[in-house]
Order: sequence, then structure tokens, then C-alpha cells
Amino acid sequence: MHDLHGIDEFLIGFVAAGRILPRTVGELELLIPTGFIAKVNSQIVGFVALDIYSPKLAEIRSLCVRPIMQGQGVGKRLIEACIQLASDRKVFEIMAITSTDQFFQNCGFDFTLPGEKKALFMQTRDNA
Repeated sequence: MHDLHGIDEFLIGFVAAGRILPRTVGELELLIPTGFIAKVNSQIVGFVALDIYSPKLAEIRSLCVRPIMQGQGVGKRLIEACIQLASDRKVFEIMAITSTDQFFQNCGFDFTLPGEKKALFMQTRDNA
């Protein structure tokens, strides 16, 4: 929780670039207990949260890695932490909504689940 404002500041650039949806401090407070940060020299270089909806489903939320740190395994380690948390909490499936599908595929995600289950989406409002 002591990193809340640092996380909020870290995410501003990613929101401005349209990489993630904006999060209020209140929303971040709710994600912190199942969130993970990566730090280098006491500076936040990555963040992700696992939003657990039920024992059946959780979602990877707000995965961000400082551009200079991308390609060095930071994002993958953050995803692995989420997967481990989901496993520890006995969550059956994890989903990720992303524009970087190759990264998630490299982390073991796929477009379909056993039984050919797929996620379908509909946007109900204009861009946020």
C-alpha cells in the first residue's frame, strides 16, 4: 500500500499513451492486494494486478513495464507472479485483454481454452 501513489504516477504515461485504461486511486487500492511491482534501484519499472472475480476466473490488469526495461523479462516475471497467485488461490482460469497478444502467448496464454471456449467482447460506450 505504501507504493500506491508511486504506482499511480507510474501508470500515468501508459494511460496517456492509450496502453491501459485510467484507474482511480480507489480502483488501484482495490488492486494492490493482488498486485505486483518490479523495482530497480527503488524505482518502479513494472506493475501488474490480478483481479480475481471468482474461483473460476481472474483477469490480468494494467500490465505495464517501463519501455527501457522491456525485453528483459520484467513483464514475464510479473505475469508469473499473477499465475502463481491464481494457482495458490485455486482460480480455474486467467484471462488477459491485450494489444500485445504475442507476449501473452509466450507466457502460455492462448486464444482458446480446452473445449474451444473463447472470450467475445462488445464495447458499450465510446472510447474512454
